[in-house]
Amino acid sequence: MSAVRKPQAVTVEHFYRQHAERLQLKLVAGEQGMDRTIREGAVNRMGMALTGFMKYFAYQRVQLIGKAEEAYLNSLSQDDRAKRFQAVLDRNIPCVVISRNLRPPAFLIKEAKAAKVPLFVSPIVTPRLVNMITLCLEEDFAPSTSEHGSMVDILGVGVLIRGESGIGKSECALGLVERGYSLVSDDITRLRLIEGRELMATSAEVTRTFMEVRGIGIINVASLFGGRAIRTEKRLDLVVTLMEWEKVGEIERTGLDQQFYEILGLKIPHVKIPIRPGRDLAGLVQVAALDQKMKTMGQFSAMEFNEKLLTRLNLKER
Repeated sequence: MSAVRKPQAVTVEHFYRQHAERLQLKLVAGEQGMDRTIREGAVNRMGMALTGFMKYFAYQRVQLIGKAEEAYLNSLSQDDRAKRFQAVLDRNIPCVVISRNLRPPAFLIKEAKAAKVPLFVSPIVTPRLVNMITLCLEEDFAPSTSEHGSMVDILGVGVLIRGESGIGKSECALGLVERGYSLVSDDITRLRLIEGRELMATSAEVTRTFMEVRGIGIINVASLFGGRAIRTEKRLDLVVTLMEWEKVGEIERTGLDQQFYEILGLKIPHVKIPIRPGRDLAGLVQVAALDQKMKTMGQFSAMEFNEKLLTRLNLKER
């Protein structure tokens, strides 16, 4: 596992590039300030600051203007509006977002341009927009790391296939894609911890849809198998480690003792699969994923077998 990365800040440009489509953002002014930084993963409604009360003003957050803020500004004289907004801009805020497709007044655009503060407009209603921006920022500020392995979505189960270099991770993932499943990443998988409860996996944008197959070279999975063969991100549900037979040592035969693999402090179910020539690795990983899916639904095959065996032994003893 690579070193853990926890962003302390993200640029407005990154925020816009990553979430503009989702948040339906339109840049109307201040494009020169896209290199400004957001240092807190939250949203601040500007109401109190616009009244002149600056104590505890969360200037490092994305600033939001909704219907209430617009109504308040409209109640002021033209000079007071400009002064109040200028006082907020002087605090070096990262950007301003206006909700409900409210038309920004001319003075707002003028002051944003002069201060080089990005000004965005979104058609989304204020409460929903606050929630959506917060979720986007949680993603941006989430701790992240990278794992050397390939990630596949098998019937809704996100499986990370890891192992030593050259052991056959990509070939195994390719076999699963041929069976109708979706590739998330090949070789290097990026993982983000979301709200401390789940890991979201994705690939680097430049390598997305591509896979290296030894002896063949680089292939475009989407071109060969269609759009259904690619998924941009998926929650991690299971880690499968491919190991050379001689290096496995003692392995769990029944599956009663659940093993885990820890990533970013989260324990993920873990299965070790010894490899030998002739073994259908894709098929074995598929079965491991389906078994994990059944476990989440309350059906534990090893436990069921153990209970049946104990019941039969008890009957014989009688």
